[in-house]
Amino acid sequence: MKKEVLTSGKASFKIEVPYKLIEVGEKGPRPLIIYLHGFGQNIGTFRKQVEGMLKINAFHLFIQGPYPIYERAKERTVDDWGRAWYLYDGTQAQFAKSLELGSEFVQQVVDKILNHIEVTRICIFGYSMGAYLAGFFALSRWMHVNELVMIGGRLKTELFEDREHHYRHLNVLALHGTRDDTVQAEPQEKSVTRLREWGANVSFIELEEGHRLTNAYIDAVKGWLEDGGYLLF
Repeated sequence: MKKEVLTSGKASFKIEVPYKLIEVGEKGPRPLIIYLHGFGQNIGTFRKQVEGMLKINAFHLFIQGPYPIYERAKERTVDDWGRAWYLYDGTQAQFAKSLELGSEFVQQVVDKILNHIEVTRICIFGYSMGAYLAGFFALSRWMHVNELVMIGGRLKTELFEDREHHYRHLNVLALHGTRDDTVQAEPQEKSVTRLREWGANVSFIELEEGHRLTNAYIDAVKGWLEDGGYLLF
């Protein structure tokens, strides 16, 4: 029997991804903090981990990763499944493409939010997998970001070597745990040092913590933002 492929191609599939905007403080213009969670988390679990951040006078935007992680145990509903921000198979080209796609998604949500609030500055806060995306977002969309906070991730500066660098306005806090066995600190320190050479104001700080997001990390972030002019209650 003769078999013939008549056509092949690709089609888009739409999936709804939640986000949540929380207003803290008096009405009026204030900073916007964008939160990107780690692998296997969602906006519900991540908000609990960073609850201490909600003492900052700001708009707090929690965005959920677009890729669901299948729950084999069937102990949680789909809405409660963990999520991922990008697809990574070990190849640099795929990683860069997926980081850009994830950044486009985050930008779409932020643009929608900015139609309804007035902000004075924007901080993007990323943990673990979310830190990789936060770093890529800040360097690729430098005109939108004033502060970048990365916890337990690495800045992919190698993807921006051949671009013009407009980072003199960018304040960066890179936090890493000395007991972090998931993401090594040395590559991140080298990356943020490179960003410092490009003009950014960079603080690289190691804490006696592991990869898990603890209150020690949150307290360090709050103190750094307060030193930078953010108001705490």
